[in-house]
Amino acid sequence: MAKIDAFLKLGLAQGCSDVHLAVGIPPMLRMHGELMPIKFRDLGGPELEAYIEEILSASQKNRFMSGHDLDFSYVSEDGGRFRVNIFRKDTGAGATFRFIPGEVPTLESLALPPVIEKLCDHHQGMVLVTGSTGTGKSTTLAAMVDHLNTTRNINIISLEDPIEFVHASKKSQVIQRELGSHLHSFADGIRAALREDPDVILVGELRDAETIMMAMTAAETGHLVLGTLHTTGAVKTVDRMVDALPGEMREQTKSFLAQSLNAVITQNLVRTPDGRGRKAILEIMIMTRAIAKLITSDQSHQIPAQLQTGRDLGMQMMDQALIDAIKKKEVDPDDAFRFAVDKKLFQRFVTDTTVLPEFE
Repeated sequence: MAKIDAFLKLGLAQGCSDVHLAVGIPPMLRMHGELMPIKFRDLGGPELEAYIEEILSASQKNRFMSGHDLDFSYVSEDGGRFRVNIFRKDTGAGATFRFIPGEVPTLESLALPPVIEKLCDHHQGMVLVTGSTGTGKSTTLAAMVDHLNTTRNINIISLEDPIEFVHASKKSQVIQRELGSHLHSFADGIRAALREDPDVILVGELRDAETIMMAMTAAETGHLVLGTLHTTGAVKTVDRMVDALPGEMREQTKSFLAQSLNAVITQNLVRTPDGRGRKAILEIMIMTRAIAKLITSDQSHQIPAQLQTGRDLGMQMMDQALIDAIKKKEVDPDDAFRFAVDKKLFQRFVTDTTVLPEFE
């Protein structure tokens, strides 16, 4: 058994989401959003390098030694599956292990709004799941793929970095391809997928102009494209898509968004009242004629007003969703306060008043 597996096994036993290893500090666990140290000595440089090298292939060792970061999936001896990032910093090597549950989540188990299931029924266009790192985007997308896999006879091609949840084909055929192992870039993966008779293409991250352009082409040519962006709201997502492409493509991009962007889902993970878990809280934008007009006329800043009035279509603002969750006792009000846009709306719910002065 690799020595690093002992830390991973301890982390899983504690119910953590991530295990952090870095030179000069003890191993750390992320428990319900908070980092906590393991009772262990500070890790030394040669010690951690030896731990890491035990789980690397020859090609990965060569790449890491030549100065590159590594992203890959790892299965520990006891069967735990992890998404791994290996890196170097000023004091030496470091590693982050994100636990990936063996069971693929369902929309029902995540208690996501009913409109998410309806978005899976689209046969073409683009649905974006956005949020900062660690907000559960991959989990939501996995649940959407599982719903498609369970209910439709289609070909789903998933391009990931790395492969996280492993989908067994049910009604659908699910093909999972990994960046670095099976393809050189997401753009190359989309280009190849278009020749593989896809119905749905999942793109792990729309991280550059070429990938965005290829994803737009796929969505415009009769495919449903699911993707992620590291943006924190519908307005920022629209603006990022427009700004990411060359200036001469600005009008074309706005036209694409107005016609082919089905929805933007932005999420945060908020602690539950008992502090033992986290719940995904979603802002949801569904494309309408009014929102399409705002995008094409460079008035995306007015989109929040449409979200407020579009609740009958399944739309909701992040603040609305947070307040609803607080009233249903689904989340900790103090943690919800951290994610609120209009802090004043939440002051009456806060129990830890020490967080308030900063915002008054």
